[in-house]
Parts: sequence; structure tokens; C-alpha cells
Amino acid sequence: MSNHLVFIIMDSCRFDSYQAAATPNMDRLAPAQRRYSYASWTSPSHYVMLMGLMPHESPQHVFASEVYKNEFVRWVDRLEVPDLSFKTFLPFLSLPKMLKDAGYRTVGRVSMPVLNQYTSMSQHFDDYKLMADHNDFAGMVEEIEFPEGENLFFFLNLGETHYPYMLTDAPRVSGVHGVFKRLGEDMEDDQAKDFFQQDQMDMLRNQQVRCVEYVDGLVGDLYKKAPSNTHFIITADHGELFGEDGYFGHGPIMHPKCFEVPFLEGRRPGIGSGS
Repeated sequence: MSNHLVFIIMDSCRFDSYQAAATPNMDRLAPAQRRYSYASWTSPSHYVMLMGLMPHESPQHVFASEVYKNEFVRWVDRLEVPDLSFKTFLPFLSLPKMLKDAGYRTVGRVSMPVLNQYTSMSQHFDDYKLMADHNDFAGMVEEIEFPEGENLFFFLNLGETHYPYMLTDAPRVSGVHGVFKRLGEDMEDDQAKDFFQQDQMDMLRNQQVRCVEYVDGLVGDLYKKAPSNTHFIITADHGELFGEDGYFGHGPIMHPKCFEVPFLEGRRPGIGSGS
């Protein structure tokens, strides 16, 4: 029997936004843990996850090396891969490479331009693309198939939970992609002239919560397509600041809310008879 892995990253989703959302489908998978990202922005955080390291629990009174070792060993429980160990990841330190060598077809779908197919993120994927729309998890779910006889790895970066949160009237501030794209140009018109007011911050925070709920509905649709032997991992790459201590956004910010992320995993929950 084939085995499958679906790895979903809700970009920029901070832990307490997830907690505030109604997530009946993700709740069926597992209770969400508060974990901590290794980085405060998209590219480095995704790179670490593609090494096979999940957001950590920040345990005390243990050697950091033990945390890394235990995380790699955890893959033995997640997947039925013969002779899987830390050495299996060497020398590439790449989750998609390890899975590809183990007979998985590796598929990446990303929403953030900084993860596009020309970056190193696409290495070792059989099929990898940047979605045309930043908010198209629905399109990802629609195109995902689980053909008989194949082991499949789907790596999905979702933009729905990333500012400006599917809002057409949100004040716009360039992220790193916008900055790179317009280097050398006058970006004054693209930036907020004043720091957001707290009511705007609250609106954006509330919309992130609503977008988690929207994602949860699509996760339910994906459960219906996925065979019972599909392991799901759902997490975020980093958090977001909504005015706390004078910060907005993520990246060059050292604040707990920028690192706190939800983490949950498990086999696809039952969806009725014959599942």
C-alpha cells in the first residue's frame, strides 16, 4: 500500500490567531501545539523545514543536539521508510531528496514569490511551481490527486494567512519580494506614510483569524481526497506582529509573537465508512 505525506505551511500564521479561529477539520487531526519557528521570515524558515526540522518546542535542560537528533528520528514514526535514520538525510540534509530516494513523488506548490522555482527551495522536487495567485489554496486542493501505486509528498505554502489577508482594501506595505522587485525605484507611493492605527491592526489580526477558518474548510476538502494512509503536518513558518510593542509584520523583528506558530500532525482523520 502506498503512503503519502501532505505538509501544509500557513504563511505568517501566529499561534494565537490559530487558537482564536474555529478549526473543526484541523481539530480532528490533532490538538495544535504552540511551537517556535527557527526563523522570523519565509525563506529561511522554509529552508529549515525542507531540511526535515519542524518548528521546535524550546525545551529546557536538554542539549540542543538532542533536539535535532530526536526530530530526525521522528520521521521513522511518520513514514514507513525502510532503514530511515539521521544518516538517511546525509549529505544533502533535504527532506524532498530523502523522500525521493525512498520512492516518493515530490510535489511543491508555493504562494510566496520568494520561494519561486528559480530559488534553491525547488531542489529535489519532481514538480514544483509558484501559484499564479497568492491566495489559491483552493486551486492546490483541486489539482491534488493520489494515483494508485504512488507514494506522494505534497509540500504546500499557503498565502491566505499572509498579510494583506485576502483583503482588497487593506493598506499596502511591500514585503521583501516587493522590495527586490522595485530596487532602484521610488517606492514612496507603495508604502504606508504613517504607522497603522490600532483599529487597522485589530482589523488585520481579525482577518488573519478568519483566513485560518477559510483554510480549515479547504483542509476538510483535502481530507476527502486523501487516502487513509496520508500523514498530515500543518504548521506556520513564522508569526506576525499587529502593533505589539510598536511592531508590525515579521522578518527583522525579535519578538515572541514573530516565532510562535501552531503545529499539528497525524494520519488523515476518518471521514466515514470505507475511509
